[in-house]
Amino acid sequence: MTRPTPETLAHSARRARTVAEPASDAEHAGAARAAATPAVPGVRTPAPAQVSGAGSLVRSLEALGVDVVFGIPGGAILPAYDPLYDSTVRHILVRHEQGAGHAATGYAQATGRVGVCMATSGPGATNLVTPIADAYMDSVPIVAITGQVARPSIGTDAFQEADIQGITLPITKHNFLVQEAEEIPRVLAEAFHLAATGRPGPVLVDIPKDVLQAPTTFTWPPTLDLPGYRPTLHPHGKQIREAARLMATARRPVLYVGGGVLKAGATEGLRRLAELTGIPVVTTLMALGAFPDSHPQHLGMPGMHGTVSAVYGLQKADLIVALGARFDDRVTGKLDSFAPDAAVVHADIDPAEIGKNRHADVPIVGDARHVIDELIAAVTNEQAAGRRADLADWWTQLDDLRKRYPLGYEEPADGTLSPQYVIKRLGELVGPDAIYVAGVGQHQMWASQFISYEKPYTWLNSGGLGTMGYAVPAAMGAKVGKPDTVVWAIDGDGCFQMTNQELATCALEGIPVKIAVINNGNLGMVRQWQTLFYGERYSNTDLGTHKHRIPDFLKLAEALGCVGLRCENAEDVDATIAAAMAIDDAPVVIDFVVGKDAMVWPMVAAGTSNDEIMFARGVRPAFDEDDI
Repeated sequence: MTRPTPETLAHSARRARTVAEPASDAEHAGAARAAATPAVPGVRTPAPAQVSGAGSLVRSLEALGVDVVFGIPGGAILPAYDPLYDSTVRHILVRHEQGAGHAATGYAQATGRVGVCMATSGPGATNLVTPIADAYMDSVPIVAITGQVARPSIGTDAFQEADIQGITLPITKHNFLVQEAEEIPRVLAEAFHLAATGRPGPVLVDIPKDVLQAPTTFTWPPTLDLPGYRPTLHPHGKQIREAARLMATARRPVLYVGGGVLKAGATEGLRRLAELTGIPVVTTLMALGAFPDSHPQHLGMPGMHGTVSAVYGLQKADLIVALGARFDDRVTGKLDSFAPDAAVVHADIDPAEIGKNRHADVPIVGDARHVIDELIAAVTNEQAAGRRADLADWWTQLDDLRKRYPLGYEEPADGTLSPQYVIKRLGELVGPDAIYVAGVGQHQMWASQFISYEKPYTWLNSGGLGTMGYAVPAAMGAKVGKPDTVVWAIDGDGCFQMTNQELATCALEGIPVKIAVINNGNLGMVRQWQTLFYGERYSNTDLGTHKHRIPDFLKLAEALGCVGLRCENAEDVDATIAAAMAIDDAPVVIDFVVGKDAMVWPMVAAGTSNDEIMFARGVRPAFDEDDI
């Protein structure tokens, strides 16, 4: 471990901030509802006022209870920045618009509130496309506000013009091009309502510069005009009763839990349902923490890098109860071979998801919280009538699999630091109350496997889009939203180099995030695929962070206003993490220099059946189908 500077030692001598309890289900769901409501309880309804369109925008944000906006100014959005200067809304000046979008996402995922980002027209707006697509794939409620060229210039290829409404049409829940200043309060209220209700998602509001400059009368609250938007919250009783009947008679059922359970604030109900029925639970990458990892009914994460017991549990099930999950290809593997003998109960608030990838024998449209609560009541009635599934043989088989194929790893043969060991110790030393934010790649999978997630809303990652560069700005947003909670970003050396400039934002804005860079010198997951499927031909995956130490992450951290630490040996891991935890008034970056050849196991190769899961390289689980 590199010796800290005197300044670092002074930081380390200070006491670390106490970790706060994560938000409860009720708090998380309640925050989303409040942020979506035009007249927010506890926020004074403002009096009518003569203002500019920009003034109306800022007053609308205040009335909606927005406490922070992540953004960067430019010509077309500049009128909005003048009234923002005097506003109660905190503006955090990012270094790149992508950082603003991911920060809004991290804020939303950690708090349950709508995250807000702001950018100018043209390149400013297009730099938001990646985080908007990311939020869309993972159903995260954010509102992106962009400036646009003046209305007379739209369509003329004016300087910094881009049709951001058209560009983002496929990746937003809805988007608006504001035509009149008088529309701004209504459009903002509708945007927040759409983002946070039903299946959450990103909404874009594009405002031409001349609309921001136009005089208008600001009045609040507005009347929403959303004809046809009526999300179904309560499920149909007949479908619930049929699902309960199947759950009472199945021999090999599995509760397949997706991120929708977290979005609905339904984790407490999920635990009651699981314990009432005794059914095994699998939680997807987006649902980690929705059910405690340590719970005896938890089989782990399913899918490409899931546990053997979770993958085979789904594969051999005779009933899958999918709650807020979408049968993603990374879970199902080769779709036509997925769970061939299973009946499917599929509950989701988005009717478009039901039957999209897998036929649902019992389709249930509704909010996961209401679905689970009503399933509990229906299952209780089944049990009162003497109908309860006997799962003893099923659990015998699953427990045998858990015993024979636990998650684990081999120490590197060349004596280098094991990345799995680093992440495992990080989770053990930091504990389950912290928020962990991962980038994308091998480190993301190891963080999902070797940290125990016991509480909801403590794991943030880019699941659907797989966005490299997500971790640092998302951690920044999470820390802003939960300032009394310790926030760790676990990033790869490739991901880290995409958005680490936001650490300058963190340093200047007083946002003390902690970054663990798992530095294996390569684009690790790409290298793993090259090892397994491309004959070890390592084309353009060596980043030079080992061979040349370019960049030197310790020096880079210090240049960005952070405390930089380095660890290269297993015996120094605990002390390095402790030194980082002792610093609570500055961002910290640890360069964990690990071996380049570690791989993520288990693994289901892309395009293959889950039956072909590999426990380790060259090791396929022995599984007696006759036992099932």
